[in-house]
Amino acid sequence: MYTPEVCSEARNSRDARFDGLFFVAVKSTGIYCRPICPAPAAKESNVEYFQFAHNAAQAGFRPCIRCRPDSAPGSYAWLGTETTAVRAKKLIDEGALLRSSTSCLAERLGISVRYLNKIFSYYFGTSPKQYALYKQCDLAKQLLQQTDLPVTQVAFAAGFKSLRRFNDAFQKLYQLSPSQFRKGTNRDALISIYLSYRPPYNWQSMQQFLAKRIVPNLEWLNEQSYGRTVTVQGITGRFYATIEPHKHRFKVDVTLSDLSLLVPMIAQIRRVLDLDADTHFIESHLRKAAPDLRLQEGLRLPGVWDEFEAGIRAILGQQISVQAAKNLLTLLVSELGEKTENGMQYFPSAQAVFDSELVFFNMPASRKAAIRAFAQQYVEQPQVDIDSWQNIKGIGPWTVNYAKMRGLSHPDIYLGGDLGVKKALEKSQQAINVDKCAPFRSYLTFQLWQLL
Repeated sequence: MYTPEVCSEARNSRDARFDGLFFVAVKSTGIYCRPICPAPAAKESNVEYFQFAHNAAQAGFRPCIRCRPDSAPGSYAWLGTETTAVRAKKLIDEGALLRSSTSCLAERLGISVRYLNKIFSYYFGTSPKQYALYKQCDLAKQLLQQTDLPVTQVAFAAGFKSLRRFNDAFQKLYQLSPSQFRKGTNRDALISIYLSYRPPYNWQSMQQFLAKRIVPNLEWLNEQSYGRTVTVQGITGRFYATIEPHKHRFKVDVTLSDLSLLVPMIAQIRRVLDLDADTHFIESHLRKAAPDLRLQEGLRLPGVWDEFEAGIRAILGQQISVQAAKNLLTLLVSELGEKTENGMQYFPSAQAVFDSELVFFNMPASRKAAIRAFAQQYVEQPQVDIDSWQNIKGIGPWTVNYAKMRGLSHPDIYLGGDLGVKKALEKSQQAINVDKCAPFRSYLTFQLWQLL
């Protein structure tokens, strides 16, 4: 958490780079805001600062309707909190407690429920259950304000099992009923939401990177937008994200066949577009280790939808050009991807890849065997340790690390053995202390690729 002096300066400047890093509560009105709120600034004596929005809500403050704190970008793990607590928070943000219990989450983290509650309370000031409930209400408030879904569908999409439970939780947290946020009634399955980021966001570089790898019918891209079909825990959907640079956000249109999985879908979209990165902080850190390296401002990590797809992309991309890898991936999706009525396709499932002999590929039999063995892992156990991929003949460290960087959006992967990285280092002729670039070596990798 920043000092009150820094928070005060950021609040009065309305600097968007601090958006989501802290929240401003005004004692005289009982409302909490983002530091970029357009409302007239309150006197410092009437202001209280909170690191997390849920802390302000628990202290009895209501969210501002103008700046909507629920729309603020999230905070990354490098802000000083303990690793296990951060991972637990991230999993809850992705919907880990919507369909399972706290004990299941603790088991997944390899700790006891008691210890999970203890560290979560210490670092975030609340229990995992209360935080999960806050996130459900937070999403519900966004849907109530930004969409015209009926209240019952909003409750379902936010993960509530009953309308009564939703009404009670919402009223208790916000001191307002869901109907007071209601805008209208609509039966359309399309949901439009706004996802914010901290500027700068180098959309041009992101767009150019995606354009070279876009798979027809699976993805679509233009100068301001990116979209694709997706599968979330076996449920199909699609999204279309359009950047609104002057408002530091994306307008995202979402279609999902089961709204109860909206929470993990939104979390994935945020990851794929790297919306929670503090690029100003990252680049300041990289400059200390590579002061002479020319950095592109606002560079983000373009994510792949999930680790299975990232693995397939990495295997197909071994030792060939980007265009050749794109051609192979396009052929795979065309042959094995499930087709929709309007001509779009979904990325092939692990079962579909494993069941295929891949006869449409003009490649060595050993490469086909590696792809099918890789798919077999995900058929036999959906949760696979990504490092275990190297047990498959034909899959090495580069493939695993590339998939970690794009499929998991791991911020600290340096592809030092990559041919493009080597060429970039030769071109730049700069001495770089790679170790000192941690924990942001994935961003260093992308910065070096940009030099080409």
